[in-house]
Amino acid sequence: MSWLEPVRVALDEGPCTVFVRADDAGWGDERLWALLDLFDRRSLPVDVAVIPAALHPALAAELTVRARVGGVHLHQHGWAHVNHEPVGRKCEFGPSRPYEDQVADIARGRAVLGDAFGDLLDPVFTPPWNRCTSGTAAALAACGIAVLSRDSTAAPLDSPVPEVPITVDWFGSRKGVRWTPYELADRLAAAVRSGRPVGVMLHHAVTDRGELTALGALLALLSTHPNVDAIPLTTLAAVPG
Repeated sequence: MSWLEPVRVALDEGPCTVFVRADDAGWGDERLWALLDLFDRRSLPVDVAVIPAALHPALAAELTVRARVGGVHLHQHGWAHVNHEPVGRKCEFGPSRPYEDQVADIARGRAVLGDAFGDLLDPVFTPPWNRCTSGTAAALAACGIAVLSRDSTAAPLDSPVPEVPITVDWFGSRKGVRWTPYELADRLAAAVRSGRPVGVMLHHAVTDRGELTALGALLALLSTHPNVDAIPLTTLAAVPG
C-alpha cells in the first residue's frame, strides 16, 4: 500500500525494534480473534492486555490456546476498565482513588488472570486509558508486577516499576479528528527514526474490515523487512515471559 512508503523508507535506514500491544481483551471477542489471526499469519508476537473483570471462560480458553501455541502474550489491563474520576479525563487508577483501593483492584485482577492463565500471564500492567499515578506504580510493585506500559506522552511518574511505553496509537487523532493513513504512516516513520523501540497500540473492538486490511499491510511490512526485530513487551523489558 502506498501510504506505508514512509515507513518502509525509514526502516531501510537501520534496525528497529517493534512491539504491538492490543488492549481491551474482554470486549468484542470476534474482532479480537480476527486481529490475532493477522499476527498468527505473519508469525508476529502481540501483547494482549486483558480486562480481568471482563474475562469469561470461553475467552480464557481461546486465549490460553493461542498463548500456548506462541506469539500471543497476556497481561493485565486494569481491573474493570471503568472510570473513577468525578471530573477531568477518564481514569480507573487515578488521583481520586486511595492507594489501598488501587492495590485491592490490582491484586484481585492479578488473581483472576493468574487462575485463568497460570504461567502464561506476564508480569505487565497496562492501565485503562494509559493513565495512572505514582501511587499506582507503587501498588504494582507491591503486587509483584514488574512492568508498566502507558503512552510515551504520559507525564513521568515516580515509579519503582520500569516502563515500556507505546509510541504510536493506531487510532490516534488530533483535536478529535482521526489521523489519515498518511498521517499515521508519518508518525510510524518518525517513531522508527527516533532510535527507540516502537510500540504500536491497537484496539480490536473498533477495528473493522477496512482497519484489518490496513493493519495487515503494516504487519506484512514488519514481518518481511530485514531491519525489523519484532518482540514482546517482556523481552524488551528484560523480564522472563
